[in-house]
Amino acid sequence: MSESIKKVVIAGGGTAGWMAAAALSKLMGSQLEITLVESESIGTIGVGEATIPTLVFFHRLLGIDEAEFLRETQGTYKLGIRFENWRDVGKDYTHAFGVTGKDCWACGFQHFWLRGRKMGIAGDFGEYCLERRAAEEHKFTHLPKIGLNYAFHLDASRYAAYLRKFSEKFGVKRVEGKIDLVQLHPENGFIRGLKLDSGQVIDGDFFIDCTGMRAMLIEKALHTGFESWSHWLPCDSAVAVQTEAVEEPVPFTRSIARESAWQWRIPLQTRVGNGLVYASSYQSDESACEQLLENVEGNTLIEPRLIKFQTGRRRKQWHKNCLAVGLSSGFLEPLESTSIHLIQQNIVRFLRFFPQSEIHQCEVDEFNRQCEFDMDRIRDFIILHYKVTDRSDTEFWRHCSQMEVPDSLAAKIDMFRETGHVFREANELFVDSWQQVMLGQGLEPERYHPLVDSMSEHELTEFLQHIRTNVDNTVAKLHGHNEYLKGYLSGAIVPPR
Repeated sequence: MSESIKKVVIAGGGTAGWMAAAALSKLMGSQLEITLVESESIGTIGVGEATIPTLVFFHRLLGIDEAEFLRETQGTYKLGIRFENWRDVGKDYTHAFGVTGKDCWACGFQHFWLRGRKMGIAGDFGEYCLERRAAEEHKFTHLPKIGLNYAFHLDASRYAAYLRKFSEKFGVKRVEGKIDLVQLHPENGFIRGLKLDSGQVIDGDFFIDCTGMRAMLIEKALHTGFESWSHWLPCDSAVAVQTEAVEEPVPFTRSIARESAWQWRIPLQTRVGNGLVYASSYQSDESACEQLLENVEGNTLIEPRLIKFQTGRRRKQWHKNCLAVGLSSGFLEPLESTSIHLIQQNIVRFLRFFPQSEIHQCEVDEFNRQCEFDMDRIRDFIILHYKVTDRSDTEFWRHCSQMEVPDSLAAKIDMFRETGHVFREANELFVDSWQQVMLGQGLEPERYHPLVDSMSEHELTEFLQHIRTNVDNTVAKLHGHNEYLKGYLSGAIVPPR
């Protein structure tokens, strides 16, 4: 394709479509004609109502007002995820945002903590993480220079509607209709246009596939192929329901491991998002629905919704003049709230690679390589929760603890078990998270870095106590989460810049 890109067509709305529209229109709207095609009659998955801190930076890139966003989406703050029954029944831990303790040039904080535990002078690993302590005490406050790392819980449908209004202010044109046919150029196989069920044809220079798991452009039209990860992630179904809020929202997501499934609980301002992710080979749809409804609080607001999925990714997320964003690019269960992150990652990465005059295959290949790396590492991190567990109470958990895992994950587990090291690869998303989850799941290293032994017992005690005291003092100054949220949204509390 040798022509410059002037007309971008986004196929599908929902969170993925309107995030793409918002970013393209705000950052490149003066150079592009952007059209989004969606149908009111096609529902969206909308289960990913929890996010990670990268969304804060996405909003800042777009100049989105945080208070307005929270009001429009019934949003609350999130400092991490509480994992219940994952290590074993009755054993819980919190995977929090931010960094635990203080690293040195040669090794991570976990090495100092390991020696401290051996000597009996260190507390729980999470006591040295500000975000974890704040989450467990149900506190939140904006701190200067992003002193407290945070994300959001949000209503995905409201978020899409909010971004639609945002995008239309910057010139995005929305067209109502179902896509009936993807038209291809006969000479090169690039997409030429989208024929709607009304007969209207929407032509364009570049197309973004946000059609969800149907993947109408990237797969059905361009046949890029799909790599399944179901042999590593056996869950293939979910049932979701919304309930009335019966208590104040807490600043963390709950992930509760069940016999052959896990349940999410996501608190918004006036309701709670609930769901159960399960493996249909171990549990029927009927029993999953019953189990979810038996373990929710408050009256249900909708009928439970059943969702079938296959974990994995497209072999190419950018092919010819088409980019897959959201579920059309692949699916990873929302255990670590990475769905919206992967949407924004593809959008921002595409903007970095945006063709100046024509599409160059070398850029497409590099884009796809980076996407592959990101998804593979997030995949490994999610598999870690299933693989490293002491649970053996059901056939499901016995299978998970004994299953083969990707070589990249096996190497990471072995490295941490034998040496206590975790090394970040390239621009990998998770850093401190690996230590938190591996320790939380019960994987404790056999040794620590010898450099730590250069500290005397007194010095190590002072070092650990100083970190813990700083965390204690900061947490003591924070507001209660619900108190702060109400004050911030009403304008009574103005956060520091």
